[in-house]
Amino acid sequence: MRPWQKNHTFSSEFIILGFGDLAEVKVLFFGLFLIMHLVTLAGHTTIVLVTLIDSCLQTPMYFFLWNLSSIEIWYTLVFVPNMLANFLSRSQHMPFLGCALQMHLFIALGGAECFLLLAMAHDRFVAICSPLRYTLTVTRALCLQLLTLACPGGFALSLTLTVLIFLLPFCQSHEINNFFCDIPAVLFLACSDTANEVAVFLVCMLILLIPFLLLLFSYGFVIAAILRIHSAEGRSKAFSTCAGHLLVSLLHYGCAIFIYSRPKSCYTPEQGKIVSLAYTNVTPMLYPMIYSLRNKEVKGALRRLQESRGC
Repeated sequence: MRPWQKNHTFSSEFIILGFGDLAEVKVLFFGLFLIMHLVTLAGHTTIVLVTLIDSCLQTPMYFFLWNLSSIEIWYTLVFVPNMLANFLSRSQHMPFLGCALQMHLFIALGGAECFLLLAMAHDRFVAICSPLRYTLTVTRALCLQLLTLACPGGFALSLTLTVLIFLLPFCQSHEINNFFCDIPAVLFLACSDTANEVAVFLVCMLILLIPFLLLLFSYGFVIAAILRIHSAEGRSKAFSTCAGHLLVSLLHYGCAIFIYSRPKSCYTPEQGKIVSLAYTNVTPMLYPMIYSLRNKEVKGALRRLQESRGC
């Protein structure tokens, strides 16, 4: 008999505790995170529109960027509305399958983002290390192929990971001390099942650690190539083309690896909730700012868009 058949997990539901212990400041937090959410949506929507409309941004790097921002929009919509609802209620009941679906979508979009960041690193590697072959190597067909691998790859690995997690026996409390069905928070409720937990860890590493190591490997060559440029102006120009992407990648992978690579024994619900709050709300809001503030082409496109609207 399966573990889920023993404890009737499929016929039960989870209780998302959210921020029930912050009753005095819940309305304040609701307003703060609502503003952050709207800023995040506005920033990523602006990036998508500018990269689609402006003819100067019809390059592989910005093709990946607008897809990345599109994924980020859906990524935040998976859990932020529930999080905001939790600020206004003491707890929220979520069906077992609803929790599994939320986790699947969250991991799938986050995984697709990991793979897209790796594809963007490859783009920067070719652009800086082999500039004369860039237009021949990074073609639109290659970009579409990489996008096709990134998105279904994220969803396939997410499905595997979600199934492994929800086949674990949940014999403890069904109260998730977080604001959404995050992996560590759900695993914390599971009874010990070493084989499945090891499999979960391996899939997490496949989504996070291997792409991150490949990304660092690419940027090792990129930085070496930049340092070989003789003029300071040339080095500055070359670095400015990849600085935004490198910073976003370090934020995304760094936070995710910190959260999902730790064993269950090191997880504490309160710390996990705070880290998840920063990872899922603060960093997505920063990404458009990083790309727009560090990138002259994006700032120029925004200026042209404003001028055209003024006319």
